[in-house]
Amino acid sequence: MNETVKNIVTRKSCSDFKPEHISREELEEIIEAGLNAPSGMNSQCVRLIAVQDDETVKRLSGLNAAIAKEAMAKINPAMAENFPADPFYGARDVIAVVADKKGGTYIYDGSLAMGNLMNAAWSMGIDSRWIHRAKEVFDTEEGKKILEKCGITDDVEGIGFCILGHAAAEKEKTEIKPNRVFYL
Repeated sequence: MNETVKNIVTRKSCSDFKPEHISREELEEIIEAGLNAPSGMNSQCVRLIAVQDDETVKRLSGLNAAIAKEAMAKINPAMAENFPADPFYGARDVIAVVADKKGGTYIYDGSLAMGNLMNAAWSMGIDSRWIHRAKEVFDTEEGKKILEKCGITDDVEGIGFCILGHAAAEKEKTEIKPNRVFYL
């Protein structure tokens, strides 16, 4: 198995991070991989917001948690009560992926960028996890202010948050469910 395929098939999501940042150089290398993800018609509509500022990471996690709890409370109040206070699991570094809605395949393009970010991180010995609700976070007034602070004025939609760091504990790889491939 070549090294690229090996990294892809061994990658796992992390849900408990050490309280330390990755280096700026590591972050930039991961970002480079995200920027080089394929995009429909080469639209390059994806924008990446790299956050290493502890206060901003905590605020994004807090917004995410509030949105999740509110949505869950409507479906299952008990589940909302047990939702983690920090949906970023203690990660100190985050790359928010947003995409310009003018790109016809912007959701897919953002998803490909997200995959590249996580696979690149894993290949470098850095753990990651895709956290949802970026759409809802960047639809809030506070989320819009963060976009504005970055100079993002396009009509964008949040695709996801790629949280990064080093795992606090070893995690077992999830078993792959059978009967999901069909050959014709």
